[in-house]
Amino acid sequence: MGERAIGRADAPVVVREFFSLTCSHCAAFHRDTMPQVKKELVETGKIRFIFHDFPLDQVALTAAVVARHLPAASYDPFVSALLASQDRWAFARGVNTTDELAKMAALAGLSRAAFDAAVADEATRAALLKARDDSSRIYGIDSTPSFVFSGPAQQNQKAAGARPYSDFARLVQQAAG
Repeated sequence: MGERAIGRADAPVVVREFFSLTCSHCAAFHRDTMPQVKKELVETGKIRFIFHDFPLDQVALTAAVVARHLPAASYDPFVSALLASQDRWAFARGVNTTDELAKMAALAGLSRAAFDAAVADEATRAALLKARDDSSRIYGIDSTPSFVFSGPAQQNQKAAGARPYSDFARLVQQAAG
């Protein structure tokens, strides 16, 4: 499983986000804070933002497996679309979550046959669960969203919760020194 990230590889600060695609707090962060993070920190070269799937339930796990079957360049836009539309594909009453997820994947260019193959991919499912367990052990992740900030002045500083931009930028500055 290759890294899914945005931003320059040589950015002075690395931010790791641990998120679940069915977490409403993760969706709130991506809706309210992430656009400014991308504009002011990623696009300016201040941070590299690394995505870590941390699925909290089977629906999130299936969605994460599907996201991993897309080309790396499509990962961030697909994840952003899923987080922005949780109410339609993950939580709507009377809908089949797999069928709704297939519709979203089709918009990202994944054929139904490729989607079905992704959903059936036990190896990627197992790898994502192992990565989640490793994240818990290595970084102490126990909730989503959680962030780990690393830079010249500070390594592996963990912060949990959907943070407003001002707080997020302060944590980046602390890691930068």
